[in-house]
Amino acid sequence: MEVTGYILAMITTQKEKVGGGAPIFFAENLEEMQAIAFNLEKIMDASAHEVSETVFIMVKH
Repeated sequence: MEVTGYILAMITTQKEKVGGGAPIFFAENLEEMQAIAFNLEKIMDASAHEVSETVFIMVKH
C-alpha cells in the first residue's frame, strides 16, 4: 500500500482559515503567499494548489 496525494503544508494570509497537523506558513499578503508557495514547490518537490484567495496547500502527488 502506498500513500499518495497528502498535504505537506498550508500557506495563508488568514490564521483563522486553517488548522490541522500540517505545517502552516503565514503571509502578510497575496504576493508573499504566492512567493512562499512557489519556493516550497521547489524545496518539497510538491505542487501548490490554491484552495481559496487566502489559502494555498502543498500536496505531494
